[in-house]
Amino acid sequence: MKLAVVGGGSTYTPELIDGIAGRRSTLDVDEIVLIDPDAYRVEAVGDFSNRLLSHAGHPARVRTTSSLEEGVDGASAVLIQLRVGGQRARRGDETFPHACGCVGQETTGAGGLAKALRTVPVVLDIADRVRKIAGDDTWIVNFTNPVGIVTRALLNEGHRAVGLCNVAIHLQRTFAHLLGAGVDEVKLVHTGLNHLSWERKVLVNGEDRLPELLAEHAEFLGEHVTAPVEWMRRMNVVPSYYLKYYYGHDEQVTKQRTERPRADVVSDVEEELLKVYLDPEVVTKPEQLEKRGGAYYSEAAVQLVHALTSGGPAEEHVVNVRNAGTFDFLPDDAVIEVPSLVDGDGPRPIAQPPVEQRFAGLIAGVTAYEHLALEAAIKGGRDRVADALLAHPLVGQYTKADQLADTLVRINREFLPWAGA
Repeated sequence: MKLAVVGGGSTYTPELIDGIAGRRSTLDVDEIVLIDPDAYRVEAVGDFSNRLLSHAGHPARVRTTSSLEEGVDGASAVLIQLRVGGQRARRGDETFPHACGCVGQETTGAGGLAKALRTVPVVLDIADRVRKIAGDDTWIVNFTNPVGIVTRALLNEGHRAVGLCNVAIHLQRTFAHLLGAGVDEVKLVHTGLNHLSWERKVLVNGEDRLPELLAEHAEFLGEHVTAPVEWMRRMNVVPSYYLKYYYGHDEQVTKQRTERPRADVVSDVEEELLKVYLDPEVVTKPEQLEKRGGAYYSEAAVQLVHALTSGGPAEEHVVNVRNAGTFDFLPDDAVIEVPSLVDGDGPRPIAQPPVEQRFAGLIAGVTAYEHLALEAAIKGGRDRVADALLAHPLVGQYTKADQLADTLVRINREFLPWAGA
């Protein structure tokens, strides 16, 4: 089969290739096409990817192209991993909210909205072209942040799409290690939205081992996800790393104001990685790649593509999918992040225990924001931006929403056609 990666020049991409090279799944892929307008980056990544595959003895080969149409033609699945505006735009996302005392983050809050506004129109254009060239049956796997909003945009337009994040698989691997269990033995009751989720049960062969994890490993887990130990025990959950921006908002703002923006750190890591990729003697994944983030991205992506394309029995994966009645307090067309059964017909959410009000309220509030954010991304308009910000729990005040909207539009004007010159 042929696999296409839009944004293939990303320094993330060798993680995916390593997952294929390591034969971590039975994915029968023989051609991988990396699509990217940046010839320098995609050629460096492509050459290194071929060395990874050759060193592992894998028969698949990597091609690179700047042409989306050429790259996706004949593909069984297309992975989209874009960063519109690059690290420069990300730096703005991480810093401009500080002027209003709000957290700066590229996937949530005001920064996350800025990224959504830049990204949704681009991804929809790509998806339309993919469907025209590769056909209606081609699966689109979206790894582009903010994953929930972008995936909802794709589904609203009728694309055969599913959203993927590495948070759940990372926690699953961590729990398996702490419990001395096999990875395949561990199932999560992963509840919420993308970057707004809680692990409410950790099932090992059907037995909930979360109480044991919280009794014996809470200190490690608390440091891992930046959450107070006693709070986790009281709530009987392990929150995702991103909940710290909600539950510890003010502390995070104070910290961010004194730390180097993550965008600057990643820019340095990417420059270092590209130099490594250009070294013809390097034939295995470099240690520096761990600094880039995205742990277990390769395993999650490869296994998901296998489930969607192999024609085999349904497999369980945590993905971004239509709510479709899973949470009775959300509209059916909302996109949630939950364990789902996935096969060639797509993902189907697995029923969950009723969601406690202390979590349901925040899920509902952020879902409403995501609806407004998508409206702003599709239709444009400064007032729609302000309305979405006002609805976001991390903003939620008239003055802040208006000020942030004006700044957001101003610094992203080159990416927003409706904003004018």
